[in-house]
Parts: sequence; C-alpha cells; structure tokens
Amino acid sequence: MYNDGYWWSPDGLRLHYRDYAGGDDGRPPLLCLPGLTRNARDFEPLAARLAGEWRLICPDMRGRAESAYAKDAMTYVPLTYMQDISRLLADLAITRFVAVGTSLGGLITMLMAATHREWLAGALLNDVGPALEEEGLARIRTYVGVNQSHPTWVHAARALADANGDVYPGYDLQAWLAMAKRLYRLNSGGRIVLDYDMKVAEPIRAMGTEAGVDMWPVMKAFSGIPTLLLRGERSDLLGETTAQRMAAEIGPGAELVTVPGVGHAPVLDEAESVAAIDRLLARVLHG
Repeated sequence: MYNDGYWWSPDGLRLHYRDYAGGDDGRPPLLCLPGLTRNARDFEPLAARLAGEWRLICPDMRGRAESAYAKDAMTYVPLTYMQDISRLLADLAITRFVAVGTSLGGLITMLMAATHREWLAGALLNDVGPALEEEGLARIRTYVGVNQSHPTWVHAARALADANGDVYPGYDLQAWLAMAKRLYRLNSGGRIVLDYDMKVAEPIRAMGTEAGVDMWPVMKAFSGIPTLLLRGERSDLLGETTAQRMAAEIGPGAELVTVPGVGHAPVLDEAESVAAIDRLLARVLHG
C-alpha cells in the first residue's frame, strides 16, 4: 500500500506523488519517474514487488493524473519537470536515491546526473538515451495530445491493443486492461479518457524535428554510479547501437540488458527486467 502525498511546484502548482513505505534500514529510496503520457500508476508492477523492502516515491508530473495542469503549456519540458522534482526532494529531505526513469523519466534522470550527480545512488534508464530514433519520435508525435474517449474500459483496452500491439505482442486482454487502468481515467461524464493534459504535446510540436542539446557528454556523469540500461528488443526509440555506445561511455558500472519481445518501453515486470533490477539494487546495497 502507499500514501498519497502532495507538494507545490516553484510556480505554484499542487502536484501529487505516491509514497510506498519501506527501506527502513537506511537504504536509499527509489524515485520512479514516468514516461511522457504516463503517471505514478505506471510503477504499480515494480512497487508490488519491491515496496516494504524499498521505499518508492512515484510522482505524477505536472499535467498528469492527480497533479495540477500547468497554466503555461511551454512548462511541459524536462527542465521544469526536474525543478518540480527537486522541490519534492527538498520537501522530503531526500538527498540520495536510486532514479528509475522510463523514457521522459530517463531524460530527467540524465539532467540530474549532469547537475546533481551526488544525488544518484544508482540509476535505471529505461529505453531512452542521448540519441533517439526519428521513427519512434514520429510515432510519439502522432498520438501525444490526441484525446480519446471510450464508453468502457474494455473499449479503452482494445484501443491500446490496436495502437500498441507491435510494442507488446505477447499481451492478452487482461494485460491491456491493466495498462488501460494506468493510462486512462473515468471522467465526470462516465467516459474513459486519457489521464493527462493534451497540452503536454505543445512543446514537442513547437520543437519540431530540430536537434536539442547534445546529451552524449552526460553519459560520463554516470561513471562510477551503478547504472542499468534497459532496452526493449523491439524499441523504435532507443537504437541498439545507441544503447551499446551508452554502455561503453559510462564504463564498467553500466549493465545493458535487452528485454525480448517488447518495444518502447519495458514495463519492468518482464522476467529479464526483474532480474536486471535485482542485480542493480544488489550493487547499490553492496557495491
């Protein structure tokens, strides 16, 4: 079980996080940072397995789930998310943690490594890196910020299956339903709708295809920090050569694991993900 917690962003938004108790022996907590259209519920499979043994702090970024929507859509960018999270860490007096970053959450983790390396007791970068494949970015641009409305949860699950069947080819209806419950919400009109502010897409559209900041130099910041690089075998966002170069740049502290049969992104309950996360956490505890 978890407690719901709230904090205020520097620009006055009330933001929400889930706090799963655990790790009372002084071990660092896990800070779980979700992908672009995801939220704290994305880490339910991880928390079901690790809570109690480890404390997990799972924020909803601004504009997602139970966190307030931003007044200015151009604040839906990694730097602002990191400032929001920095305020949460200060409120909770947490100065060291294991970052678990899926996709966008991994980009935020990279910013942390670049600016506050001392925070990181360990890091998991889930299917994301300093260079992203245009194919995957193009696919994301097609669906982010496009609202959906479904009459039932099964309809929502089937829509997810239609759109992402090639990402999770092994999923059955039960698995798609579980994912739908994490991505959608029931609105006041009784419809099932996506659980994020459609305006999170605006900065992505404004940026177009132009290259952002070169993040390759940041890989060196992970040197000496136990780091797990997860890549979905079918990922269209993180290329295999990019992942291998990341591991080489970070050095011996990095383990690269390919999760078979899934695309972008592994949900962290796959057998390979589970074993790799256990190895990462053992390294965090025992060096």
